[in-house]
Amino acid sequence: MCGIIGYIGKPPVIETILDGLARLEYRGYDSSGLAVLNGQGLYVCKRVGKLQGLREALKGHAFDGHIAVGHNRWATHGSPSEINAHPHTDCSGSLAIVHNGIVENYAELKARLQAQGHQFRSETDTEVIAHLVEEQAKRAPLAEAFRSALKELRGSYAVVLLSTSEPQHLYGARSSSPLIVGLGKGEAFFASDVPAILARTRRVIYLNDHEMVELSSAGAKITTLDGRAVTRRSSLVSWDLASAQKEGFAHFMLKEIHEQPAAAEQTLFNRLAQDAGQLAFDRRTSGFLSRLGAHERLVIIACGTAYHAGLVGEYMLEEFAKIPVVVDLASEFRYRGPMLDRDTTVLAITQSGETADTLAGIRLAKTQGAKVLAICNVMGSSIAREADAVLYTHAGPEIAVASTKAYTSQLTALYLLTLHLAKVRATLEPARWQELAQGLQRLPTLLQRALATERPIKAIARRYAAARDFYYLGRRYNFPSALEGALKLKEICPRIHAEGYAAGEMKHGPISLIRKGWPVVFIATDSPIYEKVISNVEEIRARKGECLVIASEGNKAVARHAEALITVPKTEELFSPAVVAVPLQLLAYHIARLNKCDIDQPPNLAKSVTVE
Repeated sequence: MCGIIGYIGKPPVIETILDGLARLEYRGYDSSGLAVLNGQGLYVCKRVGKLQGLREALKGHAFDGHIAVGHNRWATHGSPSEINAHPHTDCSGSLAIVHNGIVENYAELKARLQAQGHQFRSETDTEVIAHLVEEQAKRAPLAEAFRSALKELRGSYAVVLLSTSEPQHLYGARSSSPLIVGLGKGEAFFASDVPAILARTRRVIYLNDHEMVELSSAGAKITTLDGRAVTRRSSLVSWDLASAQKEGFAHFMLKEIHEQPAAAEQTLFNRLAQDAGQLAFDRRTSGFLSRLGAHERLVIIACGTAYHAGLVGEYMLEEFAKIPVVVDLASEFRYRGPMLDRDTTVLAITQSGETADTLAGIRLAKTQGAKVLAICNVMGSSIAREADAVLYTHAGPEIAVASTKAYTSQLTALYLLTLHLAKVRATLEPARWQELAQGLQRLPTLLQRALATERPIKAIARRYAAARDFYYLGRRYNFPSALEGALKLKEICPRIHAEGYAAGEMKHGPISLIRKGWPVVFIATDSPIYEKVISNVEEIRARKGECLVIASEGNKAVARHAEALITVPKTEELFSPAVVAVPLQLLAYHIARLNKCDIDQPPNLAKSVTVE
């Protein structure tokens, strides 16, 4: 999420900042801005939308400054707007801050600073940093004021500071959010990612957590937050620009598969307490969810991968929250004459928040008096604005057309929703609720462990890359997983036909096509009907099909039923769709790569379908 660039060196600095921001566009953003020091003081310019808007706003302005900062923002606290875009300034307008991350204790800090007389302009958590530094600078030099401010922050940050009081320096620091230093000839950079500076220098210093940097055109002075000096040599970057944007991964899709543990963790962040005893949501969502428990029915609408997440949601919401659920393809929902009323909640699931069919569906629902809750990844999107409440997935921008981390983040949000409704509807014993909450808290770790399946999957992909037909079969919670696995393969490898089915439906038609060597992917993780799935496996093997089985760790007996076996971490059946999504995505990816497919931008598909 978001992109930072800081520069100290030679004019024209504006072009250097804009070029750096352009090279960070792949990370996704909804607004951008910069601050530059020149003879007239600190000049700040911010715009919502594409970077071109910022370029246009700066046309005709002449700046003789040699120091500036810039930022591409992906909204997390506060809607996409000029007032919420970075950089943020203090009361006097003499210092500017750009920041990636989340300040967990911003509300507490903001209240204290307001009591001290500070005037806030934005809705963001970032602005508290500017005012903290301003307050500390009343009693200490800028470097120490910055250090003191950082010590008060809880959460994650990569932050760069520019001030009129020290026109020869930039200050930066990081904690759980990436920030690098770039060193050139007579110039130096801060950046959140290597691509921002790769056109100017390949000499970089990678900062560690809780380190602070005083940057000048002559170099970088690194210290810990405790003030101890740090000596670190620069490294030489050997990547090209395209590789740098993908952080060493061959494709954005593979990068995003590997980002799933972090995406799930961010979606849970500040919502599930460390002791797994409480759930917390923002004020708008909390108020809505407190009333949702009394509603009689839930209708889920979505498209594509989000629809599959909705199908998993149907299972968990009915089993644990005991609320009737209907799941509709958004493209069919408004044409079937749905029966909705004030006791119905429509849940719209969407990555982009702009999916045309889903947007049309929520508009129809509202005309019939239904309330609308959205699970969405993009703040300020059309669906996020029009819904009555939003449960945001904090997956960050997803570049590859085929959805990966957005899907598992949607499942994570559905787990949170299910636990909330189970609590307010009193449908679970407290001990069982606590058990599930603790299981959800472990989900990021389970996703990380599931990534270890990549090595055996590469070998399996080589074995089946030439196949032209695949079936994916699962039951209960993993029937939607079968649909999603098949969709992933046919999305990114269009020369392969793949279909997903409920395993119990196999004998009602699909089995007639099985021939020798036909690969069938079975999801056979631990569940109450595991034996039935194995029975389906044997039916395929009896017809000479080849069974690729995804099973839970420790299940040694399943190996004799499979031509290829992938094991995933053992977990509650409820959480298995998120865990098995990882090997299903990796299998599709490696088969597509061996078939030399255009993985990130497959033909005939778009990332966000904004027309019917």
